[in-house]
Amino acid sequence: MAAEKAPIKVCITGSAGQIAYSLLLEIASGKVFGQDQPVILHLLDIEPCLEKLKGVVMELEDLALSLVRGVVPTADPYVGFADVDVALLLGAFPRLKGMERKDLLAKNNAIFLAQGKAIDSVAKKTVKVVVVGNPCNTNALTCMKNAPSIPKENFTCLTRLDQNRAKSQLARKLGVSVAQISNVIIWGNHSGTQFPDARHATVEINGVSQSLTGALSDDAWIKSDFISTVQQRGASVIKARGLSSAMSAAKAIGDHTHDWWFGTAPGEFTSMGVYCDGSSYNIPAGVIYSFPVKIESGGKWTIVQGLPQDDFATEKMEATYNELFEESNAAAELAAAAQ
Repeated sequence: MAAEKAPIKVCITGSAGQIAYSLLLEIASGKVFGQDQPVILHLLDIEPCLEKLKGVVMELEDLALSLVRGVVPTADPYVGFADVDVALLLGAFPRLKGMERKDLLAKNNAIFLAQGKAIDSVAKKTVKVVVVGNPCNTNALTCMKNAPSIPKENFTCLTRLDQNRAKSQLARKLGVSVAQISNVIIWGNHSGTQFPDARHATVEINGVSQSLTGALSDDAWIKSDFISTVQQRGASVIKARGLSSAMSAAKAIGDHTHDWWFGTAPGEFTSMGVYCDGSSYNIPAGVIYSFPVKIESGGKWTIVQGLPQDDFATEKMEATYNELFEESNAAAELAAAAQ
């Protein structure tokens, strides 16, 4: 009989929130890190949420799941991030009515600057960091810059939710299962400028893999309604539900983390916001940009190179970069002013 694996430590920030409420079961049940991987959960939230967090801890206990070997609720980031293998940064200041994007950046810059310093100080140097709290690309960049002892490639942000949304729209249009569709890409920022790209995707029909755009044969829809629907899906959920996406966001975080932990399937890639070094698709260095990546078992990711780009795609990719560039400059100014 194989020896039991040692528990891994996973920190979830914003643990008292609605996304974490769905995500914790995914992690605790083994869907993310495997059915044979015990976990110790570090639940980090702000002081006013600690009482609510007690209820979350009770529910985790009442699940009676054998993989959960410990739960650490805290409001102290130096406790929450201590010796963790994975940090899932869900918590962020929400955009309130009438708030400008620059105001949202200012609020969250302070949060992710402090969290980056705490991660740098007490987390494992091999920690995998997934930033979800918005604006997640620039929050990830701020966090990364304030954790200089952690490799840049260990910081990612979530665009898997956008990818899942795109796959769902394509599957509905084609009348197939989402499992039959592969290699949909999200380029750029997790915002209204993101570029959902189906041009390199494939679909399996009657057991045969083929070009998705060829099977769909509706270029006008691919370049218009498909893109705008994915770009605006988060706002559409809020309008209908009165709250932001929770179940789907939690599922996407689980998908992202699972693939980063175990690797992507042969012949497939996934979308992740990663640090751009300037060597891919003419996107300048210095931002966290969503690219298609392949991931090896153990977590080493590489950007998929050589995918052909037409003028339409190039324009979309540049537009979302320009927004990220502006955000990163604003965040850098805020950081400098805070010193």
